[in-house]
Amino acid sequence: MEPKITISVDVISDVVCPWCFLGQRNLERAKALLSDIDVPVRWRPFQLDPTIPPEGLERQSYMLSKFGSRERIDAAHDRLRELGAAAGIKFDFEAIKVAPNTLDAHRVIRWAGGASEDIQSRLIGNLFSLYFEEGQNIGDPAVLVSAAEEAGMDRAVVESLLPSPADRQEVQAEIATAQRMGVTGVPCFLLEGRYALMGAQPPESLADAIRKVAQAKASGELAADAPDPHDG
Repeated sequence: MEPKITISVDVISDVVCPWCFLGQRNLERAKALLSDIDVPVRWRPFQLDPTIPPEGLERQSYMLSKFGSRERIDAAHDRLRELGAAAGIKFDFEAIKVAPNTLDAHRVIRWAGGASEDIQSRLIGNLFSLYFEEGQNIGDPAVLVSAAEEAGMDRAVVESLLPSPADRQEVQAEIATAQRMGVTGVPCFLLEGRYALMGAQPPESLADAIRKVAQAKASGELAADAPDPHDG
């Protein structure tokens, strides 16, 4: 049996982005369509609004300041509920009371990635669900610690690291790198460190793009080892 082709996927996202939640679910479904391709996934940080204070902001007022009217907010939420239902997501926007700063969440996601791909994937899923389906404040250290433990991380380690400055600068540097690459919105799917797909692509589109890159790699049109854009 020939070894599987490996196509790495870096997902640049923010855990308060509903389109990123859709993208996460769609990527899971895309991977299920690619049984002959190994698709390791790494989650990379982005902050849609780094100016939100650490304690967060009242979400209704925050959303009105961004969208300008209740009607525009409702229209966006209705569309997301429709798309979410197709992806198995039960968006409950009314339950969300706080618009959080996501820097600490991204720090925990980074630590999860250092543990294993599976743990990071579980944590990402936990955080999206906690925020968008349960309305929990994922800027709250207690919520982050519980989500990390549920994903398989050491609770005591996360509890000790969160109050410290550990990896704050590293996460901010990764976000700056994404911005230099031209990323202005998320999700952004980066295949083999060089081909970017923007937005919450349907599973079939993601799978097709991954398969095309795999074919190019198998035929020698793509270098076997693409540089990691986040290195250096």
